Amino acid sequence: MYQPKTLQRIIDIYFTDPERVISVKAGTQVLRQDGFNDRLYWVKQGELCGYLQNDNNSLTARIFRVRQGMFFGVHSFFSRTLVASTTVIAETDSELAWIDLDTQAVEPEVYGSLSEQFMPVMMHELAQRQVLAGMQAFEKEKALQKLYAAEQMTTLGQLAAGIAHELNNAVGVLSSKTEGLQGAICRFLQESKPEVSHFLELGIDHGQQAPSAQVRKRARELQEMYGLGREQARQLARAQPQGEIPASWLANLDEALQYWDLGRDLHDMRLASKHATCIVRSVKQLGGTDNVRQPDIDLNDTINKSLSLLQSNLRRVNVLLRPGELPSMSASSTELVQIWVNIIKNACDAMEGTPEPQLEITTRHSRNRLLVTISNNGPMIDEATRRKIFQPNFTTKKGGLSFGLGLGLAIVQRIVHSYGGTIALKSDPETTRFRIKLPIT
Repeated sequence: MYQPKTLQRIIDIYFTDPERVISVKAGTQVLRQDGFNDRLYWVKQGELCGYLQNDNNSLTARIFRVRQGMFFGVHSFFSRTLVASTTVIAETDSELAWIDLDTQAVEPEVYGSLSEQFMPVMMHELAQRQVLAGMQAFEKEKALQKLYAAEQMTTLGQLAAGIAHELNNAVGVLSSKTEGLQGAICRFLQESKPEVSHFLELGIDHGQQAPSAQVRKRARELQEMYGLGREQARQLARAQPQGEIPASWLANLDEALQYWDLGRDLHDMRLASKHATCIVRSVKQLGGTDNVRQPDIDLNDTINKSLSLLQSNLRRVNVLLRPGELPSMSASSTELVQIWVNIIKNACDAMEGTPEPQLEITTRHSRNRLLVTISNNGPMIDEATRRKIFQPNFTTKKGGLSFGLGLGLAIVQRIVHSYGGTIALKSDPETTRFRIKLPIT
């Protein structure tokens, strides 16, 4: 077994002659691949690297690094080939001690020939080179995995570009037709029934802003206050989530709700059209960023828009929205909506089998950062899934209509990181929680 005292004896005997010590500057080529070498070098000080070139010298790879106390030139010296197997270049100013083939063994009758005395050194050097080769193999495997992932994303991006073109055309038609339909309905009502135009315009301008929990609470209050039926009270709570109910609404409530509902649908159609455009762009870009950002975006408002888009998913979910007082931020509203929609939609899918599903969203402001926490009481996400959940193409939705491409959370992470923000996931048997931190500017 290699012992430190064995090395010390070898150094003291063979590498302390000042006439066999050289100093080399950084960048100096000490050995040349396939060049003559009859020396064994010991590094007194500094650092050097060994490089291997292929037959036509078109590729060069670093295969080892030697530091203070290590040897090089081992193969050509002890195999007596006298031909260097690698090119060795000083990385830093270095000091080298050496012996050559004319060096005589000291005390051979006790320690054997020169080769026998240096056998522990050779074995130690081989072991070190083996460890380095293993580390390089690991690095190579990591690089290959990144390359495969990059190629997969490139292929996916090319496919997405074609799909995005077709979807953009379809979304463009839906957007323009929605605008045309909205204009035609507004003009018709202004001419034939101007008294209901206000209800339609309110729905178009604001849509439904109140979360489900607030609507249910408000509906119970309205039932008691005005003696309304359950469905009628719930619809009125959506349209008038707070304050007193204007007399114009109560005068002909069914008609008022009918036209407000129509306006809300037009509002949601326009919002969904904009959101679909943003999603298509993000999928097409995949690794890119959208720099069309405004300086005065209300983050709480983007969460409300997300909840409006996901009404059908949230029908059986108790939504607790706890918005804080937030300053405006520099952001793209559609990008933020995309973040919340993906996380909330995933939460709804996860809570499908939960008896009393609950979603809690809190926002607050701390030290020039906006903090958003989105929690659900669905089943715990196991550790293996948590490690992969932000990776592209990873999905747990594989059956029936609940399929997924595994891009939602990967795109969410990309958007968050593009703002210089962070996203973290924690999950235990009671709660699964996403925490997003975004800088204000």
